[in-house]
Amino acid sequence: MAEITAGMVKELREKTDAPMMECKKALTEAGGDMAKAEEILRVKLGNKASKAATRVAAEGVVSINISADGKLGSILEINSETDFVAKNDDFLALAAGAAKLVAEKNPADVAALSALPLGDGTVESVRSALVGKIGENMSIRRFQRAEAKGKLVSYVHGGSKIGVLVDVVDGDEQLAKDIAMHIAASKPKSLDSSGVSAELLDTERRIAIEKAREAGKPEAMLEKIAEGTVQKYLKDVTLLGQVFVKAEDGKQTIEQLLKSKGASVASFTLYMVGEGIEKKVTDFAAEVAAQAAAAAGNK
Repeated sequence: MAEITAGMVKELREKTDAPMMECKKALTEAGGDMAKAEEILRVKLGNKASKAATRVAAEGVVSINISADGKLGSILEINSETDFVAKNDDFLALAAGAAKLVAEKNPADVAALSALPLGDGTVESVRSALVGKIGENMSIRRFQRAEAKGKLVSYVHGGSKIGVLVDVVDGDEQLAKDIAMHIAASKPKSLDSSGVSAELLDTERRIAIEKAREAGKPEAMLEKIAEGTVQKYLKDVTLLGQVFVKAEDGKQTIEQLLKSKGASVASFTLYMVGEGIEKKVTDFAAEVAAQAAAAAGNK
């Protein structure tokens, strides 16, 4: 029997994007014949993995893992092409397993996470096997690990499309849950003004000045008007400056709420599935018409 080397497995995997264990089995079955092994995989997987890898994955879920004592946790976004696959049990198990590994092993990046052991293989081999099985591209996009100064609390919304991991110091459990829910609803950019980039503030300031100038405001007042606009913007985009979504008077800010409870927020992470990914919008009718026209032209 021909010896199946790691190099042979690697070469076949690069050709087919099939899981490494499947490549090894195919090579063994083919007696080391690369072309025959590729045929075996094509029969088995139908080239699903290699074709799927070029497609945009903008759906998916946010998965969160928190230790029993609330001191260690992680939040992770994993993407798929369709919402249907995002509800698949195997896909959700991959998301949960990867999030747990982030919390426990503290990988440096997605590549390091992908190489960690999971099930009978690695995170990457499990992902790749699922791509081949389902025929749809999927990828781990990002993750964040947290070591709490207080206690970690999470909130997920919309079928795990929005996820929040927040570190609340002191206060009770209900307060922590309320803060997490508020973050999901109001989507602050940072905890306070120190987390908002100077570039973003400069943009807001320039826009405010131009608007005031077009409105005929005196030049001497433009800077003051701009500063007022920037301060209002900071209240809108920082967690501590935002009005609490459950405030009975409609005025109490998160900062005031926390102070009244003797609590504080050390940090938070908010993930929204597909945020920033350009989704391809397909006109189905146009696509069918184009295919029909192409078919007619080939006759």
